[in-house]
Amino acid sequence: MGKITKLLVITGEIESLDPTQTIYASEPWGFESEAVLAYEPESGGIPKIAIDLGLTYFLEVFIAQEIIADWKSTLKKQPTADEKCIRLIQYALNDA
Repeated sequence: MGKITKLLVITGEIESLDPTQTIYASEPWGFESEAVLAYEPESGGIPKIAIDLGLTYFLEVFIAQEIIADWKSTLKKQPTADEKCIRLIQYALNDA
């Protein structure tokens, strides 16, 4: 938890992540956005590490996992990390 990385890295590995965590990322969201995985504080809101880095809520991991699983079931091939990232950004912008 709390390791700064890129949104592309997190979304590319989404299936293997802890579903109880949340993704926070710098806007505008894109492949190179700084991002962290963190647990949402019990009191709600954004965790201190995300605030300190100027990151905003992106998606809860379990939601992102469901989106990717549902989407993959309609595809004839495995999506690339880039494609997963694009799909999750589109969902976060338009449907979350």
